[in-house]
Amino acid sequence: MSQFFSNVEPNIIDDEMVQKAIEEKCPEDLGDLARQENTNVKAVTELQLSFKRILQIANLWPLENLTKLQLDNNFIEKIEGLESLVHLVWLDLSFNNIEVIEGLDTLAKLQDLSLYSNRISKIEHMDTLQELQIFSIGKNNLTILEDVVCLRRLKSLRTLNLSGNPFCSKEHYRLFVVAHLPSLVYLDFKLVRHSTVRFLHSLTGKSGNSILQSLCFVALGAGSLQKSGSQKHTTAFVEYLNGSLLFDNLYGEDREVAKLASIPAVEDLLQAYPSWFDLVSENLYNYGLEEYEKREAEVSKFYKRFHEILTVNQQESKRIISDFESQNQRRLDELHQAGSSDIAESKQAQGKEDVHQLWDALMTLETLVSNDLEELLQDFKRSIDVIASTFIETIQGKYPFHTFSLTIFCTFSQCRHLENEQHEKLMGIIFATMEKLEEEEFEENLEDDLPDDVRKLLTDKNTIVNAINMSHRIRLRKIDKRESDMLCNIYKW
Repeated sequence: MSQFFSNVEPNIIDDEMVQKAIEEKCPEDLGDLARQENTNVKAVTELQLSFKRILQIANLWPLENLTKLQLDNNFIEKIEGLESLVHLVWLDLSFNNIEVIEGLDTLAKLQDLSLYSNRISKIEHMDTLQELQIFSIGKNNLTILEDVVCLRRLKSLRTLNLSGNPFCSKEHYRLFVVAHLPSLVYLDFKLVRHSTVRFLHSLTGKSGNSILQSLCFVALGAGSLQKSGSQKHTTAFVEYLNGSLLFDNLYGEDREVAKLASIPAVEDLLQAYPSWFDLVSENLYNYGLEEYEKREAEVSKFYKRFHEILTVNQQESKRIISDFESQNQRRLDELHQAGSSDIAESKQAQGKEDVHQLWDALMTLETLVSNDLEELLQDFKRSIDVIASTFIETIQGKYPFHTFSLTIFCTFSQCRHLENEQHEKLMGIIFATMEKLEEEEFEENLEDDLPDDVRKLLTDKNTIVNAINMSHRIRLRKIDKRESDMLCNIYKW
């Protein structure tokens, strides 16, 4: 620690330091009262002791009503002396020399904790911080990624910063953290995308394998994100559109429809419906990949041309400078050999003129490359605008998508149309079935085959109608959300 203390004298928090900090922080009337009587520490709720060269935390026990404490940018080596501060909500211990997380057991109300830029090598001793929402432990010495798992116990944690730790360089680091902390909203200052969470949920599968097992499967090479194409699907904004993924997402949790499938006509409807829905979904998926390839090709072409312009400019600049240096060397030799001052002055004047010409030539090159790059950028922007607008308008249903000699609208509007159509058919089957039951026209043996919960549903028209309509609205909202995500992503891109 000598490198920190060689030129400064470390401090320990004492009454004088606390009193001075209170006077600086508190309103003027409270500060005056504190100076006069020194008895108002219980009224203090915030205290700032940043950049005070503090080595040891002490003498804070009287400040029992503190809710915010700043101890950042000091020399603190140990978390201690905070036991009585049970009302703390915000604690900043960043930029210190702390090696172990400890001394926080009584801070059950803590919501925001920063241990950024310390020397901590293990995440531990945090189980009592059940109200913690924001935790920053970036730029420490964390090397074991599995230690993050203990943060699952903090049910309120929504924002986590781990950036700058050694384990951040590990493959699938971000995926691992999100998998084990599914409630996170922000990780390392970036929003955790819903698509990432949904993907991780899909990894668990119907077999009940844990997310960790699935991630190990991925990491071992049985299908890394890049190799499996999942990362490409995300970049193309078409994740969960291939195959039956979208349909399964719509109907996977629909218990009412699953119950009604025991009615023969409903079962036939549910068997025929997915193929049409999957076809539209697959068209969206394929179209999205095609547009992604177009965007990637345009970006690649831009960078290729960009580097060509710079390379040509650099080569020409080097040639001009090389010519100047050769000419200048010859002139220096001539100056050295000049027999009279007149010749020397003449050579010197020519040298100055050559410098001006060099300047003009290089500035001309700079202007040319600037113009070329500006023109390249404008062309790129126009091309991207066309590609993006076409993609958006196609998704929104303004252009038809042609495939298999048929014209199928590659849009979410078509998904909504199919969903509405299926809903109407389902309602028609249910009403017809209920009428037959009421008129005792239902085949006796078939009625006996109906499960009790289905028969119960069919006896109450309002109940079954409300349940089916609610499921229908939920599915439409899911379709709208998927469309909105896709369009928002292309706008952001």
